[in-house]
Amino acid sequence: MPIPMNAEPNDGSEGAVKGASRSIVAVSPTSLSPDDEVALRRAIGELRRESLAMRLTALIGRQIGFIGLMVPAPIALTANKAAESALRSAMGIALASLGDRSTRDRRGLHKSVVTVAGAAGGAFGLAGLPIELPFTTTVMLRSIADIAKGEGEDLGDPDVALACLEVFALGGDGAAKGIGSGGALETGYFALRGLLARSVSEAARHLLDRGLTDQASPLLVRFIAQVSARFGVVVSQKLAAQSVPLIGAASGAAINYAFVDHFQTLARGHFTMRRLERIYGIVMVRAEFERLARQV
Repeated sequence: MPIPMNAEPNDGSEGAVKGASRSIVAVSPTSLSPDDEVALRRAIGELRRESLAMRLTALIGRQIGFIGLMVPAPIALTANKAAESALRSAMGIALASLGDRSTRDRRGLHKSVVTVAGAAGGAFGLAGLPIELPFTTTVMLRSIADIAKGEGEDLGDPDVALACLEVFALGGDGAAKGIGSGGALETGYFALRGLLARSVSEAARHLLDRGLTDQASPLLVRFIAQVSARFGVVVSQKLAAQSVPLIGAASGAAINYAFVDHFQTLARGHFTMRRLERIYGIVMVRAEFERLARQV
C-alpha cells in the first residue's frame, strides 16, 4: 500500500529537501485477518462457556444439582465476605509484583498450586475458606497476569492491573450470553465492562498517582466492591460444593481445579478481546463479536 507523504518543499534548497518531514497516514484495518477472526471465535467460546455451577454439578453429582440457583443464604453471605477479603488481599500482594518481566508461562504451575490448596480446603471443609480463598485468589491473579502478558499487555500499566482483577467479575453465569431484545444481541460481557468502566478509569488514575499505598481509597474500595459482588456468586457455588458431606480432599482438589480453569479460560477470552481492540478498535471488534456470536 503506498504511503501518503507531504509534498517536498520547492524552495531550491537541497538541505530543505533532504530534511523535509514525511508524515505517515495511519490506516485502520477494515476487516479482521484470518488469524484474528479465529482468535475472536475462540474468545467468544471462552467468554460464553458453561458456568462453574454446571461444571461442579457434573463433577460432584446430583447432590448439588442446580447449585447456582440453590445456594443457601448463609453460604452466600459468607462467600461474599470471603470474596471481597480475598480480592483485597490479592490486590495488595499480587498486583505489587505485576511488573515482573519474566517470560515464563506459569499457568500450569498456578493450576497445580491451586489444586493442592483445594485438597487442603476439602479436608478442612468450610473452616478452611478464610485461609484457602485469599491464597487461591492471589495465585489465580498471578495466572491471569501471565495470560494478559501473553496477549501483549503492559503489566506496569495500572489499567491492565485492574483489567486483571476485572476477570473475577466475569465469572458469573452467562457473562457473554445474549441479554438483548428485538433481535439485537447485547452481550453481557460488554454490558459488564461498560458498568465497570468508570470505576476502572478512576481507580487506575489513583494507582498511577499513589500506587498501592492507599488501598482504603474510596475509588479502589468501590471497584473492589463491584468486582467482589460478582466474584462472590462463583465463590458461593464453590463453597456450596465443598459443603457437601464427605467432600474430602480429592473432591476439594477437583473443585479448585475447575475453579482456576474457569477463570483462566475467561482471562484468555478477555485479554484476546483487549488485544484485538487495540488493533482494530472497540467498535469494529464489538460488531464482529456480535456477528460471529449469532452464528454459534
